[in-house]
Amino acid sequence: MLRKTYDWVMGLAGSRHAPSALAAVSFAESSFFPIPPDVMLAPMVLARPEKAYVYATICTAASVLGGMFGYFIGYHLGPVGLWLLTLMGHADGQAAFEKWFADWGLWVILIKGLTPLPYKLVTIASGLAHFSFFTFIWASVVTRGARFFLAATLIKYFGPAVREEIEKRLALYTTIGVVVLVGGVVALKFL
Repeated sequence: MLRKTYDWVMGLAGSRHAPSALAAVSFAESSFFPIPPDVMLAPMVLARPEKAYVYATICTAASVLGGMFGYFIGYHLGPVGLWLLTLMGHADGQAAFEKWFADWGLWVILIKGLTPLPYKLVTIASGLAHFSFFTFIWASVVTRGARFFLAATLIKYFGPAVREEIEKRLALYTTIGVVVLVGGVVALKFL
């Protein structure tokens, strides 16, 4: 089953629909969807390394547009934003995020935008806190671009060797990935 799923993702990554799917996932992840675009970006770059930077650009642009939607949710649809934060384990999130923005401002976006932690937390919280929209946009472009271009570059140049290793030990690396994902969710719950 795991091998079939892996082969399906790799097949999708090389298909003509892959860029559209990547854009949709990148947009949605920045505002409400739980799956990060890296799960599409990595196999796409492995399948077509010559398009690594095109894919990173798609990821960045769609992620920033999705971030704008997340900001809109927080700014104009406060109750919906609070509900989404509650779903992500931050029921008292508005007060905490407003304090973060009051204390750290721009640094919240710059640090969170580079990490694999859910960016939607930052986008919705930025809107809830009525953080400067202009600063939010340029910081999102810088951090999301840095993250996706770095990932694309690493995968482009080191991916084939890593792909061979992963294909040999797919079950082991899947288990490690699940443990890291669950650990990240647990850590996020206590942040």
